Amino acid sequence: MVDSQLRTNGVNAPWIIAAMLDVQREDFAPDNAAGVYMDRAIPLGHGRMLNPPLTAGLMLNAADVRTSDKVLLVGAGTGYLAALLVRRCATLVAVEQDAALAQSFSAKLSGVTLVTGPLTAGAPEDAPYDLILIDGGIETLPDALVAQLAEGGRVVTGLIEGPVSRLAAGVKRGAHLALRTVTDTEVAPLPGFQRVQEFVF
Repeated sequence: MVDSQLRTNGVNAPWIIAAMLDVQREDFAPDNAAGVYMDRAIPLGHGRMLNPPLTAGLMLNAADVRTSDKVLLVGAGTGYLAALLVRRCATLVAVEQDAALAQSFSAKLSGVTLVTGPLTAGAPEDAPYDLILIDGGIETLPDALVAQLAEGGRVVTGLIEGPVSRLAAGVKRGAHLALRTVTDTEVAPLPGFQRVQEFVF
């Protein structure tokens, strides 16, 4: 996985490589899941997916996670990305709205504050954050999440535009944050972030 997927796609940060070698991905997948180290998403049930390992590596690479960062992880799932992040950042708050996934997360990880509630709401009680990492694909970034970023704070997320999914990142300047494309990659969609359909005659 590290040699064939990460390094060949520019994911070379020593801490990311060390974390992904050390964290056993199968511990965060269903017991009957096959090919957990292959470059594909793994169904978790409840309409949710564990993103491919390359997607996780690219997200962490784009996030430029610092040891002083206070991080909000949106879409905690079973905890794989959190298990990687907690090895690097100073503080990690994770949000999950699915009760079964949140229970699985709690059983596997310590040192992380888990908030159970709507993904789109984030965790304002612990804001502001230096980094918000959204572990899935969204069509629109809620203002409520942008408001939880510190000035100069960063967002990394999957971005879904029609049939195409991309990795995108942005930096908050004043009240504004614009997402820019980092790279095209497979990102499983997260519920609740769909763009409101405009009425057309």
